[in-house]
Amino acid sequence: MAKFIHLHNHSHYSLLDAICTIEGLVNAAKEHSMPALALTDHGVMYGAMEFYNKAQKAGIKPILGCEVYIVTKGSRFEKGKAEDSADTVLGKDKNGKTIGKLSNRKSNYDHLVLLAKDFEGYKNLVKLCSIGHTEGFYYKPRIDSEILKQYSNGLVCLSACAGGVVSSHIVRGDLDSARESAEIYKDIFGTEDFYLEMQNHGMEIEAKVRKHVPKLAKELGLKTIATNDIHYIKYEHHIPHNLYLYINTDLSKDKEGKNLETDLRYETDQVYFKSAEEMCEIFKDFPEAINSTLEVAEKCNLELPKGVYHMPDFPIPPESGAETLDDYFRLLAHSGLKEKIKNVTSAETERLNLELDVITKMKFSGYFLIVADFVKHAKNSGIYVGPGRGSAAGSLVCYALGITNVNPLEYNLLFERFLNPERVSMPDIDIDFQDDKRDDVIEYSRKKYGANSVSQIVTFNRLKTKAVLKDVGRVLNYPFDTINEITKHVPSVFGKIKSLTDCYKEIPEFKQYFDQAKERKKLLDYAVVLENLNKNVSMHASGVVIAPSDISDYVPVAKAPQSDNQYMTQYDMKMLEEAGLIKMDFLGLKELKILQQAADLIEQRHGIKINLDTLPLNDEKTYEIFSGGNTIGIFQFSKPKMREYLAKLKPKDINDLAAMNALYRPGPMDLIPEFIERKHGKKEVSYLHPDMEQVLKETYGIIVYQEQVMQLVRVIAGYSLAKADLVRRAMGKKDEKLMREQEEEFVKGAAEKGYNKKIAKEIFKLILKFADYGFNKSHSVAYSVLAYYTAYLKTHYPLEFMTAQLNCRYEDTDEMVLLINECKRMKISLSLPDINECFPSFAIDTNTENRILFGLSAIKNVGRTAVENIVKERDKHGKFENFVDFISRVDGKVVNKKTLEALIYAGAFDCFDKNRKKFYDNYEAAVHRYSTKKAESKGQSSLFDSGKKHQVKDVIFSKLGENYRDWSDREKLSLEKSVLGLYVSAHPLSDYENEINRLNPFKFSDIQDTDTEEIDFSKLQRVRMCGIITDMKVKMSKKGNRFAVFTLEDFTGQGECVVFPKTYEQFRDILVDDNIVTVIGKAEENANSVKLIADEIKPLVKTASNDKNPQKVIIKINSKEFEPSKLYEIKSLLHGNDGESAVVIYLKNGSKESRMELENVKIHFDKYTEKVLTEIFGKDNIILQ
Repeated sequence: MAKFIHLHNHSHYSLLDAICTIEGLVNAAKEHSMPALALTDHGVMYGAMEFYNKAQKAGIKPILGCEVYIVTKGSRFEKGKAEDSADTVLGKDKNGKTIGKLSNRKSNYDHLVLLAKDFEGYKNLVKLCSIGHTEGFYYKPRIDSEILKQYSNGLVCLSACAGGVVSSHIVRGDLDSARESAEIYKDIFGTEDFYLEMQNHGMEIEAKVRKHVPKLAKELGLKTIATNDIHYIKYEHHIPHNLYLYINTDLSKDKEGKNLETDLRYETDQVYFKSAEEMCEIFKDFPEAINSTLEVAEKCNLELPKGVYHMPDFPIPPESGAETLDDYFRLLAHSGLKEKIKNVTSAETERLNLELDVITKMKFSGYFLIVADFVKHAKNSGIYVGPGRGSAAGSLVCYALGITNVNPLEYNLLFERFLNPERVSMPDIDIDFQDDKRDDVIEYSRKKYGANSVSQIVTFNRLKTKAVLKDVGRVLNYPFDTINEITKHVPSVFGKIKSLTDCYKEIPEFKQYFDQAKERKKLLDYAVVLENLNKNVSMHASGVVIAPSDISDYVPVAKAPQSDNQYMTQYDMKMLEEAGLIKMDFLGLKELKILQQAADLIEQRHGIKINLDTLPLNDEKTYEIFSGGNTIGIFQFSKPKMREYLAKLKPKDINDLAAMNALYRPGPMDLIPEFIERKHGKKEVSYLHPDMEQVLKETYGIIVYQEQVMQLVRVIAGYSLAKADLVRRAMGKKDEKLMREQEEEFVKGAAEKGYNKKIAKEIFKLILKFADYGFNKSHSVAYSVLAYYTAYLKTHYPLEFMTAQLNCRYEDTDEMVLLINECKRMKISLSLPDINECFPSFAIDTNTENRILFGLSAIKNVGRTAVENIVKERDKHGKFENFVDFISRVDGKVVNKKTLEALIYAGAFDCFDKNRKKFYDNYEAAVHRYSTKKAESKGQSSLFDSGKKHQVKDVIFSKLGENYRDWSDREKLSLEKSVLGLYVSAHPLSDYENEINRLNPFKFSDIQDTDTEEIDFSKLQRVRMCGIITDMKVKMSKKGNRFAVFTLEDFTGQGECVVFPKTYEQFRDILVDDNIVTVIGKAEENANSVKLIADEIKPLVKTASNDKNPQKVIIKINSKEFEPSKLYEIKSLLHGNDGESAVVIYLKNGSKESRMELENVKIHFDKYTEKVLTEIFGKDNIILQ
């Protein structure tokens, strides 16, 4: 029989406060034979549904609760500070040191624990938790006693910890207020359901509470209850828990003078999951308090309904004649299919009816109608919607309703992959909208179903494997380069990273590395405890939930981070389905915005209205773009390696594109060369059994899609497609026991169909091998259709397409560099910003063929309002005649000093005079002199009011003359880049193009436009890159050594370069902004990008075109005089300096002399090389032949 039940427990859903996982809590309860357990996170119910499910599965009674923040006296709407704001010492240790205090609080709240007895109590708890966020949020989500009374039914109330509604007054010595507070909650819950809580973590303040609470309980006829404020599972977790508390803090302030492994922020190491025996021991003087835990657990018997879906009502139009929702649903589907397909075949009708039967039987008609409705609204509003996404593209119903634009029968797509009649679960339809209009569609849904009935969804950001090592290392004050070195030892397989525990168990090199050093092992041990815990929450990028009434009638809602008026569900997507709410994904896709803008430009220039849904999907010229690998700017097909594969594949239809799209991901990517060779007949296509050909013929015998796994199981073993989908899902779980069972059943089914058992086993193993790699064909086809749309517009309307690309990508410098280089390849030029020619956005030049005008709004520090004012004035009164004319006409309130400087740097006034420094040096004087009287009268010291065009005599710039000193070309380019984000008029490396081509360095485009999981970093241990240094920063390491971080930029992109202290000291004279250098080092993964760790850096020296390199460079070395330290400089010179001159070394050792010609080493001999060699060996020891 149970002796004690824990009722006050926090999980990692109490963000950066507790480190218990739900599994950890449930397993601990099971280990200690506790039949029930509560979850009471701070102010939230994020983990409630997960806890309920996992506890039930483990045979533990789940008690759902919350430790709320409550305003006992006053209102949740008040935002002021607490009346009693003085710090109160909670206790002192034996040495007199303070071990806790109640400090100045941001708001007048106390803690209170609420537990749900039944479903009514759960609903009330959900409502209270939501109201704390929607009405009472002020630093914390707060409720008050007034709203608590309204929603108190079905709840048990505990008075909480030392910061609770009663104990906090006792701690301050105010027993009258403690009694008054207790009476308030006694009135709300009665003596049956209100308990005075006591805790014992060895703290003095708690002893004070335990002294007075039993007396108070007796006076008021209440019971006491014992709890442990659980924040971690095991005693030894108190150190990693302490580190966890500091992860999101400013360490320079919060941990000053502290040892975070001994100085605990909670001032106790006792908030762990104690056994019943431990709890009985520390509360041996309070047996009633122990027994009360059993009493409360007995009261709490919550049963949550399962398999109940809460669908919003969808209005049936009276004119439809439909009597039920299912009737209307069928009516729309059949009429929609006839609109899509002129002559509907019997096969199509049969497929449609099959899907309709499944959907109506599963009671999801309303779901499909809701989705179809907001998609229709988007399209009618001119908002671009994608042709499909995910498995929904496999549904003919979705096609008929206009939700997707892919006919699944044309591509052999499976409905069962989308909605399985043998596995009842919510349908999942994801919709892509152009990203700038996504919120408009959500707003439409809010208006239709009610603002409080539509909500976005929470997502949890966790301490992933590498991140937790970095965070713990930072908190422990490990040097940056040490942390960086440690994280490099975490392996990645096909872009997936195993847990630290698995790495330590399964990878000998990993284990050895951490076991070799005590500090490293300590870091690992702490990180293992914290790995995958929640760090913070954010709003899901696409998830939206729609309920029949207020969301908080069903699930708790929370205030969204960094938002005053946006709310999100506290349950994530998976748990929302458990709660029976329907979820949709409203995704914003930039490519659709690009297509929309391009289509608008096409209509403006050519009078042609583009309808993506009716574009021919067999246009030969469009496929030439793919076959040529010219797919920069093409959705899903723009990455370097993909372009290389496309040029070899020579795709001819959507099926080819879909297969390449599916294969181009970690794992199956290795199959692409084989796929290409089989397509072109260079390799034989073979099958384990001839019957497999009907499934795998389109992919040349290679299993590419998940749907092919399902079809093979059906063909060979006779499964229904629905059952085949269950097998596919099972294969992904990697459960060996389950796989053995599946194999036996598969072989049995195959044998019944007449297949040889040995062959059947081989087929199963083949299917199992590829099941994990297989991709969703429906998604691949739909996205390939979208890619085709972008390629079609690029092919037939290149100017419009590239203009739209630039308008939508100008904030992404790396993308802009790629796009501008692509424009050059396409013979499209890009103008500099021009105050008299350009518009707010990038625009097609109507006066010059194949030319795009730079968008003025893309200039940094030039706001849209300023640009619109400039263009409006230009349209109204004509072009600006000179700089003074410009200044006298624009509105100085918007075209201010920063704006003017940015326009000067960008070259926007080059149309008046290409001497930019002249404008920069004198614009303030011009502004002051030519300000209008109207602006001066309003006290405007900057610029002036616009008005009628009037002639203004230039008495400043006209006197400066033509010989006024301008910035150098390099300075101009540097300033230009500072406001444009990239070089437009020229590139600083242009003069060095021959030298760079000769060195054949690695380019940023080789890696910057590629997902990091696709890069084999083992092959990038020594790379050479050429570029210009920008954004140079010298920093100080924690050991007091200087190191550098800068941006290296080449023709194709840019990336971060790190120079550690030893290398910095050697090359620091070269490390200056705007220096053009060659960097030799190793490429490393850096979050989602790549950075370069520099080993050697040297200037890139321009060689005169008529310079001739010697055939041989002879170096004489006297071993007695030679300093070994110079070897590094020789190595630096020889590597990364490829050229035409052979290197011969004559080594003199006493009377002996030996000759050695360095094989496979030829260097470029220029002035820099000559200077370095002369410094090392002396002028007389360098001979040229």
